[in-house]
Amino acid sequence: MKPATSTARVEPAQPGLGANALRPVLAGGRWQTARRAVSPCLALTKPRVTLLVAVTALAACYVGSQRPLALWYLFELTAATALLAGGTAALNQLWEWRSDALMRRTKIRPLPAHRLAPATALIFGLALSAAGLGLLAWRINWLSAAMGLATAASYLLLYTPIKYRSPLSTVIGALPGSGPILIGWAAARGVLDAGAWALFGLQFLWQFPHFLAIAALYREDYAKAGIRMLPVVDESGEETGRQVILYCLALLPVSLLPAVLGIAGFWYFAGALALGAGLLAVGVQTARSKTRLAARRLLQASVLYLPLIFALMMMDKR
Repeated sequence: MKPATSTARVEPAQPGLGANALRPVLAGGRWQTARRAVSPCLALTKPRVTLLVAVTALAACYVGSQRPLALWYLFELTAATALLAGGTAALNQLWEWRSDALMRRTKIRPLPAHRLAPATALIFGLALSAAGLGLLAWRINWLSAAMGLATAASYLLLYTPIKYRSPLSTVIGALPGSGPILIGWAAARGVLDAGAWALFGLQFLWQFPHFLAIAALYREDYAKAGIRMLPVVDESGEETGRQVILYCLALLPVSLLPAVLGIAGFWYFAGALALGAGLLAVGVQTARSKTRLAARRLLQASVLYLPLIFALMMMDKR
């Protein structure tokens, strides 16, 4: 008897279904997994704010430098400041994640959206902050590291808790908000002289029209979260308007100090005068109209003002 033979037809292997074809799919899966892990951590650092902090420190270092600085030194300063700023931002979001969950513009952040565990945020924030401070102390100097520590500590331990208690939080927050100036200047000169404090004053005063405009735009959000920014407690908007004008007026002469002190020249003086007058005009209009549109225009004007005035200072430095 002949052995039974199968009549089943063996189909040839289909192209694209082998192990080699699966590798791109598996690689793509690993990429997606890595992206899901890294993306929330990156968001914790508030990349745009971190970039602004790092660029501010770099600009202050360049303006304060009295001799050419190596590109590698400037890179190390920028990296260290960015690490410290990113770590501080992560720890701030860990502190505030419950109030962030109440606000429309922040509820999609990693912690309130449950895309990241609080323990992970804590470790990540501490690691970045320690790396930034360590790099400042090791590669820059101890004064810049001390200024970095003071900036991070005052932001987390003073500004963050007090903004739930008093509108004075804007004043407290403007101190660490100006810290990158001192970090950069200390990196350039190793001392904090009159020039450092002139730039510090400029950055300090600029923050008031900037953040009052933000608080006016997101007043309802801040109220929901119990954050007592001035526009939240000032229902009429009168006091907010007065403070916008006051700080814009104060900013104008302070912005001229770099030219008076010989840090920058005539073209900076003329440009700073024009920029300050323009910001004041927008501030007066905001105080008069008290509308969301006016607050948005003030925010836009303040966002333009700072990089332009530092660019002028860098181009016309003495």
